[in-house]
Amino acid sequence: MGNYHIDTNCIHAGYEPKNGESRVLPIVQSTTFKYDSAQTLGELFDLKAEGFFYTRLGNPTIDAVEKKIAVLEGGIGALITSSGQAASFLSVFNICPSGGHVVCSSAIYGGTFNLFNKTMREMGIDFTFIAPNSTEEEINAAFKPNTRCVFAETLSNPSLIVTDLELFAKAAHGHGVPLIVDNTFATPINCNPFKFGADIITHSTTKYMDGHAVQVGGVIVDSGNFDWENGKFPELAKPDESYHGIIYTKQFGKAAYIVKARTHLMRDIGAQSSPENAFLLNLGLETLALRMERHCSNALTVAEHLEKSDKIAWVNYPGLKSSIYYPLAQKYMPNGTCGVISFGVKGGRTAAAKFMEGLKLASIVIHVADLRTCVLHPASTTHRQLTDEQLKEAGIGPEMIRMSVGIENIKDIIEDIDNALENM
Repeated sequence: MGNYHIDTNCIHAGYEPKNGESRVLPIVQSTTFKYDSAQTLGELFDLKAEGFFYTRLGNPTIDAVEKKIAVLEGGIGALITSSGQAASFLSVFNICPSGGHVVCSSAIYGGTFNLFNKTMREMGIDFTFIAPNSTEEEINAAFKPNTRCVFAETLSNPSLIVTDLELFAKAAHGHGVPLIVDNTFATPINCNPFKFGADIITHSTTKYMDGHAVQVGGVIVDSGNFDWENGKFPELAKPDESYHGIIYTKQFGKAAYIVKARTHLMRDIGAQSSPENAFLLNLGLETLALRMERHCSNALTVAEHLEKSDKIAWVNYPGLKSSIYYPLAQKYMPNGTCGVISFGVKGGRTAAAKFMEGLKLASIVIHVADLRTCVLHPASTTHRQLTDEQLKEAGIGPEMIRMSVGIENIKDIIEDIDNALENM
């Protein structure tokens, strides 16, 4: 492929049909692939040769979409997973086994918080959660000798706090560990965390990348920039006996992290995507640039409209000039943030429920970031497992509504909101 702009790469990157081949990325719906010699298969299993032999580890359809996402984020490789949760888990567990420690922003998706705070703690991994607006000194104070990585979201779900990526990256690198950034809400269209020091990027591809709410998936993208031979990561820099003593950093160089994630964790855990889901994801990626432009313009209009309502207590949208995160948003996402808005309805939880139930165009769903406008009450749904104190730390109050503004006509969206407010 040529050196194209990102909106062109959304359409063309990852798949180049040869003469007479399908112009559209085909679904290779096969679990296995035929070879003529046992030696070839043996070399594939020993990671001495490249090729497809079992869809859990690789498949032509999945591979093409992984390559496209790697291009969009500016990474050297990507691994598609069965869900965003799987991507978050594998991205950390790949370099942080039992006995390790992670520094993590407290303003993250509720499912990710529970994954880290419960499931991975039960696996023997320790987490220290810090405020997303922590100072450099506060971030540094959270590190321990066994810290293996720092984890944050570009835009937190649902509180929409903008992470100071350069600050978090500086702290992580100062302690010899990588920064992992969940870039789901911003997407590579609006933010490229690698340019600001992030080392690994994750996404729930279920959201904007898909855009149509038809597949559940996730992805991990490797920048190839981190030095895994600094003495802190024996998983990558010392022999892996399950592959006859292979040393990932020696054999795969800059791609050591993403190769290990695939050949070790995906091999053993099996949280792979299906070829059909990868195909559906690719259809969404092809229009990602167009949709994000409309999502952002619609969301900004809705946010400005809500600010004027006497029935709304507050509005949080980083694209608003009144937002305390506006300067950071302009630094990291100057062309737009996302289509998600969080706001508080006067009257608390009861009023929030009545407002949502009064909407006709917008739906109440356990989803976010697809082309249809939808709403959710985070405190009683996606973040239900959190205590009141944890909700407060995540910036989530009982009156908060998360609205994911779709790509419908903006006049219809505004009318729907106004009707619901009038009938409260």
